[in-house]
Amino acid sequence: MARPDKAAAVAEMTEDFKSATATYLTEYRGLTVTSMKQLRRSLGADTKYSVVKNTLTKIAAKNAGVEIADDLLAGPSAVAFIKGDAIDAARNLKNFQKENPLLIIKGGIYEGKFVTTAEIMKLADLESREVLLAKLAGAMKGSLAKAARTFDALRIKMEVSGPIADNAKSEVPAQVETTEVVVEAEAPAVEAEAPVAEAVVTEEVVAEASEPASNDAVAEVPAQDVTADVAVEAEAPTETPAE
Repeated sequence: MARPDKAAAVAEMTEDFKSATATYLTEYRGLTVTSMKQLRRSLGADTKYSVVKNTLTKIAAKNAGVEIADDLLAGPSAVAFIKGDAIDAARNLKNFQKENPLLIIKGGIYEGKFVTTAEIMKLADLESREVLLAKLAGAMKGSLAKAARTFDALRIKMEVSGPIADNAKSEVPAQVETTEVVVEAEAPAVEAEAPVAEAVVTEEVVAEASEPASNDAVAEVPAQDVTADVAVEAEAPTETPAE
């Protein structure tokens, strides 16, 4: 490969290392061209599976800040640059290896860290991102439905207890008003007692005032009797000369 071609290949792989969510290194010795096409198809459009030169791959990984052990870049190598779900890609590699044992998974880079073959197999056994999101959405939906039922029950309880509380509140002013009415009704009764006392006092005053009047009347009677006696005595001497 000419130097410009090598430089272009290194630059391209460097960008692939940087942009990939995960990178899986494999050995494809013994696989046919048809098998390689099937593998690329199984990995999906979000995965770039390319046969690479080990020396150029090591340079590109170093330029991208990724450290790859020399033993992982031995023999005919092909690298899968994952741009989609790394778990799905690991599962697809594992399933393809079951049918094509000649494919060897050497290791890879996941979330910026080196992972062994065994760790890639564990990733393959995990549920995919879509499945996890679906389960999370289902759990959230169930929680929201439960919360909605709780809020609805609380609303119904408040609606039922609301009129009772309103009636209880409305009864308090009624009792206060009733008390005020009773007090106002009793007030005139107290005032009505005052005239009775005044009437008693009036009667006593009238009685006292009438007592002197009766004494005067008694005193006047002797005065009239004395006048009559004087008149009789005055008339008596006039009759004597006539005799």
